Parts: sequence; C-alpha cells; structure tokens
Amino acid sequence: MRRRTRLALALAATLTWGEWLNWRWSRTLVGNREGDSEAVVVLGYRNPQTTANFVNRRRVRIGIRSVHADHPRDSRLIFSGGATGGGTTEARLLADYAKSVCGFDGTVFLEDHSATTWENIANVIPLLEDVDRIKIASQPAHALKARAYLRRQRPDLAERLVRADDYRPGDWMVVNPLPALYGLWTLRGLRADERKVSRGQRKQAARPTLGRAADA
Repeated sequence: MRRRTRLALALAATLTWGEWLNWRWSRTLVGNREGDSEAVVVLGYRNPQTTANFVNRRRVRIGIRSVHADHPRDSRLIFSGGATGGGTTEARLLADYAKSVCGFDGTVFLEDHSATTWENIANVIPLLEDVDRIKIASQPAHALKARAYLRRQRPDLAERLVRADDYRPGDWMVVNPLPALYGLWTLRGLRADERKVSRGQRKQAARPTLGRAADA
C-alpha cells in the first residue's frame, strides 16, 4: 500500500510539474495590449507526408481557438513553414487542414519559405506590421521561443504580443511532462530576461488546476 501511495504521489507531482511549466511558458513575454486587429501565427512542424501530422494538426487547432478567443474585428491566421519531404509546404498543409477539416473560413496568409523557427519569425514580420496584437500558436515552449526571437528581431513588434490559447488546464495533462522536458532543453538558449512572466500576467492569470478542458 505504501508503495502504491508513493507511486501515486510521484505521478501527481510529475503531472503537476508538467502543467505548471506549460502554464508558465504560455504567459511569458506576453502583454495585455488592446486593439481591433490581430495576427495569429501558426508555426509549422516538419511534415514529410502529404497530410498534416499530429503535431501540426494540434498547432492548427491552437491557432483557430486563439482567433476565436477574442473575436476581434480584423483577425488573420498566418501559417508559416517551408517545403517538406513530400514537396508540399508546411504552410499549405496547415492551411488545408484548417479549412477542409476544421472548417475555418477566416482570413489566411501563407509564409512558405521558412526552415527554422528563427526564419518563421523573420519571414512573417511583413505580415505583422499593421496589426494591433500578435499571437504565436504552437506548444507553449516552442511559442515562447518564437516570441523571444521576435523580441530580438523586432522589439517594437514584440510589444504587441499577447497570449495565444496554447495552454488550458488539464488539456493533454497526461502527456504534458514529455513536452515539458523537451521544452527545458529547447529553451536552454533563452536569456534570463526572456524567461520572466510579466507582473501584469502574474496578477491576471489563475494558477493551473488538474481539471479537464476540451480541445477546440
């Protein structure tokens, strides 16, 4: 019985740790900027097949629910990613999935030349110049990395960053420790000032719970 209790406590601690990290990352390097126009940038993931893979499908859903979260007057969904092994660009695969499967009928832009996260951000900048708010849609750690890159490349545009709907309490809770571990590795190059949650976000955000939330 004691062994089972210890295992249960260890499992609960691991799940809570994964939830907390993803919650924190989703609220880092974002503000509370207002405005009638926004751009939601969906970052592609390597996709050699001819249809969107699991990771890309999830990122598209995050992007769509991020658009729908605030219902701004002028919103655009930007899919970013270059050519894959199958010849079709990641951006095109993401857009096709959003329209044909998810039924998204809003404004869509494609950026289809990027091969890295740094290039994703550099190449979408012309599509961000005229919007009031910017959201980055991906897994929380990857989205934070992209926000840090925007901050390095265009600090003025980074001031327009707001939170995407990339973390929901209990959403994929069982598997969250795995992307949390990977996130720690992929974010190792971020500076200390790029890892801080703003004071406004700390006051506004509720701490994560272990309840469940449906995906969009």
